[in-house]
Amino acid sequence: MALGTRVLGVGKFLLLIGALAATFLLFFGISMRVALRSREVEVPQLVGHTVNEATQTLLDLGLGLRIDDNRRADDKVPAGRIMQQDPPAGVQARQQRTVRVWVSSGARATTIPVLVGQTERTARIRLEQDGLDVASVSEFRSPDYAADAVVAQDPPPGSRAPRVALLLNRGESSTTYVMPDVIGMDAERVAAMLRGRGFRVAIVGSQPYPDVPAGTIVRQQPAGGFQVAPSDPISLEVSR
Repeated sequence: MALGTRVLGVGKFLLLIGALAATFLLFFGISMRVALRSREVEVPQLVGHTVNEATQTLLDLGLGLRIDDNRRADDKVPAGRIMQQDPPAGVQARQQRTVRVWVSSGARATTIPVLVGQTERTARIRLEQDGLDVASVSEFRSPDYAADAVVAQDPPPGSRAPRVALLLNRGESSTTYVMPDVIGMDAERVAAMLRGRGFRVAIVGSQPYPDVPAGTIVRQQPAGGFQVAPSDPISLEVSR
């Protein structure tokens, strides 16, 4: 009886020790997690700030600053200010972590070449090769200049700027006509009539349509009512 009581007491003691150990490990884990979280801070917004401002801001939070050696051109961020950061603002980071930033070199500025007299395609290729952007394109029509030629540019040649505005002549306005609705008409007659007036007409296909005589127009492009010029192609689809 005394032996049984003694064994039971030892079991209770071991159970108590186990419970205390589990409780200790649980609270230890929680305290470690709280301690680690207490060392985390939210990465601030550095984009748009100077390096000195960013350095002081990060120092107050226990974070470091690493400046990338390569500056990048940015039309929206002035030279000398931060244009990008890693990690981004709002991310949780441990203290002593380094935040990497890229500093803007300002807007790209290249010497503007002579573009007046060139075609639009040639001017765009030249600007792309020089790293310049097209700011805007304005158009007008006149017989006094070559079609699709650059008539004016802003800024003028020799200036330094990141982009250029172009003024293009699209050539003399051509005469246009209203496309008639020819569905249901004989395709050969319509094609001959339109070709006689200088239009480019092609019968592009045929489809079986019950109760519709062969050679009757069932589809047209452009549709009736649209403006067409003699140089515009007109396609007709007929029944068979």
